[in-house]
Amino acid sequence: MIKDGILNINKPADWTSHDAVKLLRRVTGQKRIGHTGTLDPMATGVLPICFGPATRIMEYLDLDFKKYRCSLRLGIETDTLDIWGEVLKESSFDQVTEHDIHKAFEEFKGNISQIPPKYSAIKVAGRKLYDYARSGEDVEIKPREVYIDALEIEKTDLEAGEITFTVVCSKGTYIRSICRDIGLNLGCGAAMCALERLASGVFSVEDAIDLESLRTASVEDIEKLLYPADYPLVHFGQGMVDRHGAKWFVNGGWLELRRVDIKKRPELEKKDKESKIPVKDIYRRMYNIYDKENRNFLGTAYYDEEKNMLVPDKIFQR
Repeated sequence: MIKDGILNINKPADWTSHDAVKLLRRVTGQKRIGHTGTLDPMATGVLPICFGPATRIMEYLDLDFKKYRCSLRLGIETDTLDIWGEVLKESSFDQVTEHDIHKAFEEFKGNISQIPPKYSAIKVAGRKLYDYARSGEDVEIKPREVYIDALEIEKTDLEAGEITFTVVCSKGTYIRSICRDIGLNLGCGAAMCALERLASGVFSVEDAIDLESLRTASVEDIEKLLYPADYPLVHFGQGMVDRHGAKWFVNGGWLELRRVDIKKRPELEKKDKESKIPVKDIYRRMYNIYDKENRNFLGTAYYDEEKNMLVPDKIFQR
C-alpha cells in the first residue's frame, strides 16, 4: 500500500476527478486520497493526487496559479457554458473581427469579477449549484473575484468560429465563465469546446503520468513516481532543526527561532509584498521544518512574532 506522497496524473477526457481517485484507491490500496482541484469530465490534463498524510497539504495549494489551454466556439450559448450542454441560443458571428477579439480578451486580465456556471460544485445554502440546476430551481449566484495573470490568444479561426487561448489564473476561476463573458463582450455568445490543464503550481502536463497506464501498475512502480509532500510548498520558508529540536517539534513543541537554522524566508513574508492571489496572513509566516541530520520533512510551522517562536501547524513525521 502507498503510504504518502503526491502523484501528478494526466486525466483523460470522459473521466471525472472522482473516477481517477476511485481507480487509484483500488490500485494502491490507500483509502486516504484526495485531488487538488476538480477537472470537469470533458477536460484533460494535470490533476495532482495526494496520498495519506500528503492530503493535509492540499489547503496550502490555494497559493498556486493554474494554467489552461482552452478553445471556445462563437455564436452559441448553452446552459452549461460548454458545447455539451443544452443550446439556449445561436447567433451569427460574421461581424466579429480579429481586432474585436483581441480587444475583448484585454478586458479579462488582472482582477476580474465573474459569475460561476450554474452547473458547478459551488455550494449555496448547503447545496451544490448543479443540484439546483438539475431540479429546475432558481438560485442567486453571486459574482466572485478571481485573478487572471495571463490571457494569450494562440489561434483564431473566424471561418469555424473558434478561438484557442491559454490562461494563467487563481484558484476558483471558471474557464467556462471566461468563454461566456468573452462571447457576451463580442455580442454573439460563446461556449467552451475544449479544455486542458497545462499546469497546477509546480506540476506540469509534460511530467504528468497517463492515468490509463496506472490500471495495471504495481504499487512499487507507482511509488517511484511520487513526489514528497513538501515538493509543492515552494512559497514557504525553510528551517532546519537538530535531533533534539526535531523530537520536540513532532510532539507539538514550539521552536525558539534562535534554535532554528533558517535557510530561506517565506516568499510573502513582508506584508507590503504584493500577492496576485489573496493570501491568508498565516501563509506569509509559514515555514517547512526539516531534520538537519537526515533532511526529513517534519512538518510546517508559522512564525509567532510576539513570542518570536515557530508554532507547529501540521506535523508529517512522528
